[in-house]
Amino acid sequence: MKINFKNDNQVINLHNVDPADIDDVLLKIQRSFDIRFEQADLDHVKTFGNLCDSVVKKLKDRQSDNYCTTQHAFYMLRNAINVSVDVNKEFIKPQTKLCDIFPRDTRLQVIAEIENELGFKMKLLAPKPTIVFTLSLILGASLVGLYFSLVIGAIGALLAITGLTLANKFGKEMQVKTLGELAEKISREHYRNCRRNAQTVNRNEVAEKVKQLFTHELYLEPQVVRREAKF
Repeated sequence: MKINFKNDNQVINLHNVDPADIDDVLLKIQRSFDIRFEQADLDHVKTFGNLCDSVVKKLKDRQSDNYCTTQHAFYMLRNAINVSVDVNKEFIKPQTKLCDIFPRDTRLQVIAEIENELGFKMKLLAPKPTIVFTLSLILGASLVGLYFSLVIGAIGALLAITGLTLANKFGKEMQVKTLGELAEKISREHYRNCRRNAQTVNRNEVAEKVKQLFTHELYLEPQVVRREAKF
């Protein structure tokens, strides 16, 4: 399911992006929209616009309405928070800071309860970058150390991998800052789950959601991800 990149494009292109990273985004698109790409669906994809058209084509059998998915995602979050957290409903607004809703000491438990209420993982929390960086350095050094001492290198690698696993499991750093940003995040990553009716789709917003997945997952500037951008 790879898309090949050509370096001879003289127009806007995405050829500097690793095809393996593109594959990861394609998987996220499939999960978000609850679709499945076959190779034939991607054979004709030469531009970002072609890819968006392929997603819309996959969704053509769904009923269409113009209800805003991000707006409904916010309502879902608000309701889940009301169930899980003792907070005034009027306090829950798009600009509300997540750190005010999820205190650090109870953050893991409360977010787990909200995810259970929503029915999917928000993937909101992450470990501190410094911890990940340090453990990654240890892992890299341990892998090099395997050439000099198999036992010491293996122990170091095992400890680093265990540390990274635990850091990801118990990390408390939030990847977005406000409730509105969180609503945008879950609406692009769980599009179908965030629809008021899962059998409907707002086709006017599909291309924008796909674009958001590309820009956020691949750390691209929005102006790069245009319909004419070539793979």
